Amino acid sequence: MEEPAGNSSWLSRRLEWAFRSALTRAYETVRVRPDEYLMQLRMAHGVAVGSYEGMFTLPVAELDSIAAQTVRGAMKMAGAEGAGLGLGGFATLAPDLGILSAITMRTVQKLSLIYGFQYNTEEEIAELWIAAASAAGIDIGKELLERTLLRGFAERVIGRIASRFSAEFAEKAIARSVPILSSAAGALLNYYFVRAWGNRAMDHFHQRHLEERERRAARPVLLGPVRA
Repeated sequence: MEEPAGNSSWLSRRLEWAFRSALTRAYETVRVRPDEYLMQLRMAHGVAVGSYEGMFTLPVAELDSIAAQTVRGAMKMAGAEGAGLGLGGFATLAPDLGILSAITMRTVQKLSLIYGFQYNTEEEIAELWIAAASAAGIDIGKELLERTLLRGFAERVIGRIASRFSAEFAEKAIARSVPILSSAAGALLNYYFVRAWGNRAMDHFHQRHLEERERRAARPVLLGPVRA
């Protein structure tokens, strides 16, 4: 009776290592280029702005629609990737997590840009990791006060994300041990993983966008010199 729990624990530990490794690589190598993505937004969605500052002048409903389409596109991509690599069962689990991590991180980056938030400075990149943690359903509370060193901050967030999802993923990944079922299981697992992650990230940036609009609206209007 102890064997299933032991197997689940072993798989959870393996998944945590794989997630941590994959997210670290994504942190170091996966990047949506803001300038190129702005052109894509213009061409694919008809976004008529000259910079990401302009996103704060567009209707929020329009941004939400683009964000929802972006999440759905990522879900389909993750599902197709999971179906393909899922044919290999556990043998392809590590590569699958690497691609899945890249898809989810790129989705978080795209959502950040859609709502007008770039990530050029260390502070902005730290905010991106905060969004990733929020998308994972993690409250990183105390770490918010300790993000003076971006690398250490990112590593702590990566560890928290990996730990949370490894346990949840392990229970659902057992189906991948059955060759005939592994393709369908991989597709569904990836599809719903990205849906949950993407929707939470979308909610995070939607709220931040509204708060930033309120902050900008509250700025005092500087009047020019009064003419006699």
